[in-house]
Amino acid sequence: MDPARLADLEEIKRLKARYFRLMDCKEWDAWGDVFTEDCSMANSAPGDPPTVGRANIVAFVRKAIDHMITTHHGHMPEIEFASADEARGVWAMFDYLEAPGYDMKGWGHYHETYRRCDDGRWRIASSRLTRLRVESSNREIRKYLWPEGERLKTW
Repeated sequence: MDPARLADLEEIKRLKARYFRLMDCKEWDAWGDVFTEDCSMANSAPGDPPTVGRANIVAFVRKAIDHMITTHHGHMPEIEFASADEARGVWAMFDYLEAPGYDMKGWGHYHETYRRCDDGRWRIASSRLTRLRVESSNREIRKYLWPEGERLKTW
């Protein structure tokens, strides 16, 4: 891989690291800058429509988790370049969310596309979360976020 492509790869990895850190630290203005203006995010329950647009994504996620203690981790990125300015990636993930009356641990994958913007910076252009497992003391949370678990009867 040529040095420029390696630099792009590293920038995309750092982008995703900022995504997790800024979200968990609730730095919403800075967090919004990791997305393209027209980004599409499908990171809630299966079947829910995606949230489209940077401002809408920030507002949606802020409302959902601003009151929670959250920890998000992304691991083992698989990133491929579609062109000089477009890439796609899959990240293994773990998240933990806690608030009064709410607890959830989840495992799965982020499926994303990235685009180099006019300012030369890479940003997330689309993000879709698929879950392999959800644990919660609340069965309704498990059923909502991971309906496959109901079929598997893992709890």
